[in-house]
Amino acid sequence: MIPIPSPLHPAVVHFPIVLLLFGAPIAVIAALLPKWHLPRLAAGLLVAGSLGAIAATWTGGQDEELLGELPQPAEQILEEHEEWGEATRNISIGTAILAFLAAALYRHPRTSRVLAVFAAISAIGAAFAVSQAGHYGGLLVYKHGAGVNATSSSAPDSQNRKTSEKKPGHRGDDD
Repeated sequence: MIPIPSPLHPAVVHFPIVLLLFGAPIAVIAALLPKWHLPRLAAGLLVAGSLGAIAATWTGGQDEELLGELPQPAEQILEEHEEWGEATRNISIGTAILAFLAAALYRHPRTSRVLAVFAAISAIGAAFAVSQAGHYGGLLVYKHGAGVNATSSSAPDSQNRKTSEKKPGHRGDDD
């Protein structure tokens, strides 16, 4: 049996980031040049990215309790991260529907082209939203250490962190 990571959110979030950021330029190219199965590729990437965004917001909500009490600046960043994550999910769902319909209606070139243009514009919005969500998520982890020590059984306890413990054979920054 494959072990499920805990917390799950960090393991899931990279899928929508990659799929939506890669899907957006493909959607733009597919709108301008609907050849070589590009509309299908764009639709596939954007549908998968949308599903990933749904999973990311769900796991984020589930894993939030593992963070424990955060300082006020980190709490504000968490709010921004959540809002951009939800915006990513919502925009990407609409984008996926538009891209899917554009690819599915290839026998109706005008309708397909209009849908592809709207999908491309929406995909740019989804790419921007996911980049903002990722930015704020990165601030939480790399600036505030949120979730670094989180596990499914305990929240991080900043009061009990060991600060400069050196292990044998480990070179610290001051060596």
